[in-house]
Amino acid sequence: MTIDLPSLRQKFKEREYKLTPQRQLILQVFIDNRDKHLCAEDVHNIVRQQSSDIGLATVYRTLELLSELDILQKMDFGDGRSRYEINETSTPHHHHHLICLACGKVIEFADDLLEDLESIIAKNSNFTIIDHQVKFYGYCEECRNKRED
Repeated sequence: MTIDLPSLRQKFKEREYKLTPQRQLILQVFIDNRDKHLCAEDVHNIVRQQSSDIGLATVYRTLELLSELDILQKMDFGDGRSRYEINETSTPHHHHHLICLACGKVIEFADDLLEDLESIIAKNSNFTIIDHQVKFYGYCEECRNKRED
C-alpha cells in the first residue's frame, strides 16, 4: 500500500474519522521522514515548526490513533519511548532492526530468514503465528570504531 495524503484521507473516511489539520501535519511528518523511527517528542518538535499551537498531548493521541488504524507501526527499542514509522505494507512481516547501544541509531534490514523457523514452531506447537519482530542490539560501525580507539 502506498502511503500518501489522498489514500490516507480515504482510510480515515472509511473508518469514520476526521482528518483534521493537526492529524494531517503529523501524517506529513512521517511521509517526509519515511526512513526514520520517530518518537512523540521528535514529531512534536517537527510539527511545532509549522504550527506552534499543536501540543504534545495531541501528538500522543494522534500517534495512538494512527497506530490503531495501521497507518503507523509502533515499536519499542528498549529505550523507554515508543517509536513509530510509516506502515507501507499490508504484509504481516516487516523489516527488522539493528539498534546501537551507544548512539541509539536504528538500522533497518529486510532479510527475513525466520520463515522456515516460524513454520516449524507453528507446526510443532500447533500455534498460528501472525507476526514476529527481530531486534539485534550492539554497536554500529561508527561507535565500534570509537570504542576501539
